[in-house]
Amino acid sequence: MKYSLIDKIIGLEEGKNIIAVKNVSLAEEYLGDHFPLFPVLPGVFLLQGMVETASWLVRSSQDFSNSMVLLERARNVNYKSFAAPGMCVEYTADAKNIDEKSSSFTVSGRSGGEEIVKAKIDLRHFNLGDENPAYCDTDTEMIAKLRLKLRLLTQNS
Repeated sequence: MKYSLIDKIIGLEEGKNIIAVKNVSLAEEYLGDHFPLFPVLPGVFLLQGMVETASWLVRSSQDFSNSMVLLERARNVNYKSFAAPGMCVEYTADAKNIDEKSSSFTVSGRSGGEEIVKAKIDLRHFNLGDENPAYCDTDTEMIAKLRLKLRLLTQNS
């Protein structure tokens, strides 16, 4: 994905829950199209922010054993409000289970103390090399980059 939809991880209890934040800025290019006179973070980006948050919990809890952590299913997605420039969205992901190849979460996004989105999501995790051994080096490179990014997201937390 071109955009990173979380800026910082502020709390992480491996295997249990994680809290991350996203500061919505008018400088983000997609806001020019969504919508020019009423810019808001697109709903699908709010959902992706929750997915990214839960993905970091999976990676951390499993010591980065998989290069890929992807959305398998989203259920009961409930949008209650908008996230406009200047707002800070706090994402929370509570793990229901984290297995070797799949996980499930209750996730939410809050701003100004009010819940603006919530959902139940299932993720799947795998390595590209599982299907094609030619991609094992790619998995190794991706995992190294993800480890670095987690350090950046959690520094000064």
